Amino acid sequence: MTRATAPRRGPAANAELALLLEVAGTPKPGNVDRHRDLADLRFEQFLAGAVGARPGLERAAAGDPVGEAFETAVGGMSEQSGGNTQFGCLLLLVPLVRAAAAGELTPDGARSVCEATTVDDAAGFYRAFEHVDVAVADPPEGLDTLDVRRGADAVPALRERGLTLFDVMSRSARPDGAGDANAREWVEGFPRTFRAAGSIRADEGPVTDRAARAFLDLLAEADDTLVRTQHGPDVAREVRERAAEVASTATAEEWAEELVDRGINPGTTADIAAAALFVALERGVSV
Repeated sequence: MTRATAPRRGPAANAELALLLEVAGTPKPGNVDRHRDLADLRFEQFLAGAVGARPGLERAAAGDPVGEAFETAVGGMSEQSGGNTQFGCLLLLVPLVRAAAAGELTPDGARSVCEATTVDDAAGFYRAFEHVDVAVADPPEGLDTLDVRRGADAVPALRERGLTLFDVMSRSARPDGAGDANAREWVEGFPRTFRAAGSIRADEGPVTDRAARAFLDLLAEADDTLVRTQHGPDVAREVRERAAEVASTATAEEWAEELVDRGINPGTTADIAAAALFVALERGVSV
């Protein structure tokens, strides 16, 4: 088949490709990339996770409920030996894929998908935590019954309170910057995702290099949720400030080794970078 007649990739394929391009980008300080593994996660496991997530992404593109599509994607992603590779990426990608398949891949279109979620979608989100271990902060006082780490055991409390998945994300998205960054994307219409997608489109060179540069820009603009959860606010602030000082690939490479040695993994920033890659691909970035 010639290039001129090759069919366009659909949203599910572009989402899978975004996951692959994100992990292949280098240097991404503190994260797995094609040049470095972490002690407990390898590059190949991220590749397998991206491929395993495809059935759930296809369900999102077909218009299936967001919670079911997400749980299917996470279940498939988990079928590799590393555990959690792309849980947060999929949380962002599933509603974006749904919006793209409907021809509404805009901030308003994506937010509409999120706002339309149901209690059943929230239940699917909670069940997804039974597939992999996910690093999350403790729930606010008095909300132990809604701790996502309880998985399906928390579903009765969800149903009793009538909480949709958008409600759950809203509770996690604190405006003071201390909440979950992925939840804020859900609630606010994916502002960082679309902004980073614009940067990727405007950039030049291999898409994996653009992805790495977008990752550093994202890391410099806000504290990473995973870093804050695992290491505290002071380390999260240090990482953000150091990212803003990176002026060359050589400096980024040195810092990448340092963060790996310290066990600091800005994984939430990588989630947003993957979502931005998807939007960029859907909007015409070629590979």
